[in-house]
Amino acid sequence: MKVLFIGGTGTISHSCARLAIKKGHEVSLLNRGKSSLREPLIGAELILGDIREPEAVRQTLADRHFDIVIEFLVFNPDHIEVDLQLFRGRTSQYIFISSASAYQTPPKKLPVTEKTPLDNPVWQYSRDKAACEARLMQAFHEEGFPVTIVRPSHTYDEGYIPVTGRWTTVDRMLRGKPVITYGDGTSIWTLTHSTDFAKGFVGLFGKEEAIGQAYHITSDEWQTWNQIVGKLAEAVGVEPIIVPVPSDLINQFDPEWGEGLLGDKAHSFILDNSKIKALVPEFVCTVPFAEGIARSVEFYRRHPSLQAINIKFNDTVEMILASYAKAWPTGAWWG
Repeated sequence: MKVLFIGGTGTISHSCARLAIKKGHEVSLLNRGKSSLREPLIGAELILGDIREPEAVRQTLADRHFDIVIEFLVFNPDHIEVDLQLFRGRTSQYIFISSASAYQTPPKKLPVTEKTPLDNPVWQYSRDKAACEARLMQAFHEEGFPVTIVRPSHTYDEGYIPVTGRWTTVDRMLRGKPVITYGDGTSIWTLTHSTDFAKGFVGLFGKEEAIGQAYHITSDEWQTWNQIVGKLAEAVGVEPIIVPVPSDLINQFDPEWGEGLLGDKAHSFILDNSKIKALVPEFVCTVPFAEGIARSVEFYRRHPSLQAINIKFNDTVEMILASYAKAWPTGAWWG
């Protein structure tokens, strides 16, 4: 099939495009051609364009039709309106990348299924994704727009260390500095390697049953944040000093960091993948986090340019720890 990726160079999209090429699809990537983190996709057509400049994109695409259009770069309903104008009549399946963070937060019932309400009162990003979904489903019901919605959760690859601070957190570990986990560190979280996600995602291509439907695609490996940080430290080769800090306190020092915690990561989150598995039986996750994070650490070590230290983040962590230390007994982690 002819497949257009809007994006194609990011954590999720790169793995999906690579697998699509491997499976014999004719893959085109519409992006600005500026990303250099991940290796070029051999066999993909690069269409230079900025989706935020829709008239230029319309002229570039001319009268081309794609069996599948995949949208990784839509974040609000205004973006959806642009895509509806661009791709009506141009595709047989439009796949929108939403977010599992749009689900009810905190969830009233676990595991989360696709029937769980979309209701995140904290995080604007998540509410915008839900609004995008609502507009697309309206277009599906009113005009037959062929949408499939996919909700990734926390997905990572070699180029992405999936903890706040990225390499700066690793650097703290290497220097024997404390690192933060959220709440008491025991909330349950799901991390999915992008190569595993891609199996479920590419399996949706051309499936009539997927039109007008939503799917989340995640691993079934559930871990606490203490375990996640511990496995990162093991991959680095150090014994971590882990300090669980309430998300509310983190939010006081860094509202942007706090919004993503209170609106997502601070709550235990387990997802039931029965729906995607029923439609795509080949979706089986084979990269456990211990293996995946070891790949990420090795990738960063081979690419020194990725090892930049975020001084602002470091300073914020130190301020949070200094504040939290006041509540700890003498002789705790800061000594």
